[in-house]
Amino acid sequence: MAGTRPVCLGYGPRIDPAREFTQRTLEGRHNRRGHKIEEYETLDDYLQDGLDIVFVGINPSEYSVKVGHYFANPRNRFWAALNKSGLVDREVSPEDDAKLIQYGIGFTDLVKRPTRQASGLKAADYREGAPVLHEKMLRYQPRIVCFHGVTVYQPYLLYVDKVKEKPELGLQRRTIGNSRVYVVPNPSPANAVYSLEVLASWYRRLGELRQKLRQETVR
Repeated sequence: MAGTRPVCLGYGPRIDPAREFTQRTLEGRHNRRGHKIEEYETLDDYLQDGLDIVFVGINPSEYSVKVGHYFANPRNRFWAALNKSGLVDREVSPEDDAKLIQYGIGFTDLVKRPTRQASGLKAADYREGAPVLHEKMLRYQPRIVCFHGVTVYQPYLLYVDKVKEKPELGLQRRTIGNSRVYVVPNPSPANAVYSLEVLASWYRRLGELRQKLRQETVR
């Protein structure tokens, strides 16, 4: 995918992956009548056609938005687990988030409004964010939509598929268009029940699914 350019949704510019990235975009929260009631800076989406995996977080932390990169909190174990898993064939860090589009990996969130902690989100955030995420995934159709945690996929199911259930980790029976859905543990430091090695093992399984789907496409 070298030479391609990701599309940044919202009000942000298109992103050139050859640059260094501290990109943020301006978005807003709306009421039921569609009127904007809040405006905020958030992280750009890194999305384009033909991706293997799109990682979906619950929402950006205020720290990540300030720094301008996904999973930028030094205590978040995403990048350490990703490196340990071998999902990307070189060591990567938060500063590489936009560049991973060259490896078939994109980033977005269920809710784009940043908070200090996910507990700061309201039901209205999920109700507004889930259908927007759904449309993005239908537009770009990655091979795999990977939700970071059951607590991210569960509200998506509620507000898009209108079902109340607690999904398990791993490959899901539901799809988003032609995209397979996979759920991995949330690498947040608040989710300490999962060790770094366990987190890495889930990304390895994700890599195995990616390889399997690639092979199916070739046949």
